[in-house]
Amino acid sequence: MTDDKTINLPYFDMLLDSFEKGNADVAKAFGNHVHWGYWENPNNADGSIDDFALASENLSQRVCDAGGAKNGLKILDCGCGFGGTIASLNNRFSPVQLFGLNIDARQLERAREKVKPQRGNTIEFVQGDACQLPFADNSFDLVLAVECIFHFPSRDRFFREANRVLKPGGKLAICDFVPRQIALPFTQFLGIFIQSSVEKFYGKVNSNCTLNHYRKIAKETGFTSIVEEDITANTIPTYQVLHQLMTEDNNKESDSVTRGAELLARLQITRYLILAFQK
Repeated sequence: MTDDKTINLPYFDMLLDSFEKGNADVAKAFGNHVHWGYWENPNNADGSIDDFALASENLSQRVCDAGGAKNGLKILDCGCGFGGTIASLNNRFSPVQLFGLNIDARQLERAREKVKPQRGNTIEFVQGDACQLPFADNSFDLVLAVECIFHFPSRDRFFREANRVLKPGGKLAICDFVPRQIALPFTQFLGIFIQSSVEKFYGKVNSNCTLNHYRKIAKETGFTSIVEEDITANTIPTYQVLHQLMTEDNNKESDSVTRGAELLARLQITRYLILAFQK
């Protein structure tokens, strides 16, 4: 078991508190998925919570599809949150063996309550560290990390663990906020000044891994890169919804941090990438 005292995810504290208070908008936006949205045509985004919830499901599906999700696989979702990606896979495929892993028992409790197996699928939610996976070698066809890898203690250790638990030919699929190599000194310098504000809302975050660094990690941990997709423009409408919710909650400091992230995305200084690798 993991010592919950080591967990620092303030935005999940806020989400769970909002759910408890019956905030319908927050529950609709983040009660299932807790990540950005994907719009095939961002110009069609209408700024509504319903539209964002659909876009969040779309993003989850795109990451799963990048990893080759299909019927009959054994799939591990690391950093599974409230089980949104597991629910999506459960709805789309069968018969699949689905495992959701998270370090935070509170998130897993909600996932177990909300997500039930169907059509011959099996689902298990496990508390654990993504850098010390509690699973046997060569046991999964696909490992996922949907917009959470920046919270992990080490990307390198996670990749090594993912490689260990994947069967030969198995795949790893993730999405992440990835700074351009040329802009890395700027984003690192900026991070010094906003780190405190970021940690107050998002917890400990490391967003300094460039695409070249990902390629290097993949090579050193026994993976071949198979997908590198820039979906930054398709995620931009997310920020309108976040601003709306943070304004309603009077969360000015967090909104300022999020507006900064939006500016970096619009300037393509930080890109939102879907990446997939094969063992």
